[in-house]
Amino acid sequence: MFVSTDEANILHADLDSFFASVEQRDDPRLLGRPVIVGAGVVLAASYEAKAFGVKTAMPGGRARELCPHAVVVPPRFEAYSAASKAVFAVFEDTAPVVEGLSIDEAFIDVRGMRRIAGAPVEIAARLRARVASEVGLPITVGVARTKFLAKVASGVAKPDGLLLVEPARELEFLHPLPVEKLWGVGVKTADKLHARGITTVGEVAAVSELALVGMLGRASGRHLHALANNRDPRRVEVGRRRRSIGGQRAIGRRGQPKAPEFLDEVLVGLIDRITRRLRAARRVARTVILRLRFDDFSRVTRSLTIAQASAESRVLLGAARELLESALPTIRARGCTLVGLSLTNLEDVDAVQLAFEVDKVRTLALDSAVDEVREKFGSSVLTRGVLLGRDSGIEMPLLDND
Repeated sequence: MFVSTDEANILHADLDSFFASVEQRDDPRLLGRPVIVGAGVVLAASYEAKAFGVKTAMPGGRARELCPHAVVVPPRFEAYSAASKAVFAVFEDTAPVVEGLSIDEAFIDVRGMRRIAGAPVEIAARLRARVASEVGLPITVGVARTKFLAKVASGVAKPDGLLLVEPARELEFLHPLPVEKLWGVGVKTADKLHARGITTVGEVAAVSELALVGMLGRASGRHLHALANNRDPRRVEVGRRRRSIGGQRAIGRRGQPKAPEFLDEVLVGLIDRITRRLRAARRVARTVILRLRFDDFSRVTRSLTIAQASAESRVLLGAARELLESALPTIRARGCTLVGLSLTNLEDVDAVQLAFEVDKVRTLALDSAVDEVREKFGSSVLTRGVLLGRDSGIEMPLLDND
């Protein structure tokens, strides 16, 4: 069975233009005005700015051309983190089964709560009201029988809306939507489908699974065929461990040197922050992934798996530097506007046989001591010498995968 209930009882709750909404909440002068978070690269845009075509990850210069009267504000990640915690407290007080997807969205399973809390759509309405009154932020909720449909519903209902997909009209709701609404359909996959005259979810559903596999490959073909036919067996899960920890830094197209020394400083800053989170979670990583975006907005991903899973900054920085070194010829030719790092193949530290040499033990102990000092006195109290006096730029934590 792909759907185990006849009632739409999965909620997908998604904060609207999260970073920009926090800025508008904290500065009432910004309410109703187009707001852009991030100058070099757009990290978030209010719906007033989106109406002019401003999009996330767009170069700041282009965003200001589209919306010259926008208010541009620097990101405040501590404020966003605090807001996220407050919202998730409401989620967890609403229902016992909450699966966080990112800093600003979650699935909530309200199965079996009708007697004590009312119908799922009533629960969703109260949740929206609480987030608005207690946290001061707009949030959209989609309600459906499956996670996929609930997420699609919240996307359709934005901004600041509530949409219930009744079980009897699921395909009626789903099939007219563009193929881009299917999870896993990015630009390349959409182009392949469009080239064959397939533009809607219903048209994907009408194609045989075998034909989709021939177009897109076995995994993608089977995945899209299932979703287009409203088959999604996944349950809302609590307590799933993250599969990766990462961060990225936008460095813009102008005004920043792209010399190897500068890019190495970017790596050092990212590794410092990411490995601190890794150690706090008592995890170790075996694979380092480097993501680069070039001046023409194309991207490349490179990865390196080390022999022994580690939480040491020195070891993981060495792997990141090796990946960067191999990419330098491409960077020299095509420029670089963003550097991202992810640590994957994570394991619990207690489950791994840590056969460290003496110098490695000392290095890990030093990392832990620095973590403790920063936790007690603040992140800026200790920094690497290479980063002293340097502009940290716009650094953004990558949301942990579930």
